[in-house]
Amino acid sequence: MSVNVRLPTIMRSAAGGMSEVAAEGSTVGEVVDDLVRQFPGTSTHLRAPDGGVHRFVNVYVNDEDVRYTGKLDTPVKGGDTVTILPAVAGGAS
Repeated sequence: MSVNVRLPTIMRSAAGGMSEVAAEGSTVGEVVDDLVRQFPGTSTHLRAPDGGVHRFVNVYVNDEDVRYTGKLDTPVKGGDTVTILPAVAGGAS
């Protein structure tokens, strides 16, 4: 089923400049797999060496953090919105 995926600015160039794309899947993991299949350049921003999502990348389904709802096994349904949001660090020293 198709879900909307909101991309952070850093990933948009890998997706033709789009801020939101459609991806298929019944779980967050399947949606991420489809996103990487459609836009291979997103992989470096998303994928950790173990095949999961980088620990500094937060993923939300309809504003719910998937770290608390099943991680990559979190189910999605048609029309859901998956938001990918990398953590930002920094500050003055």
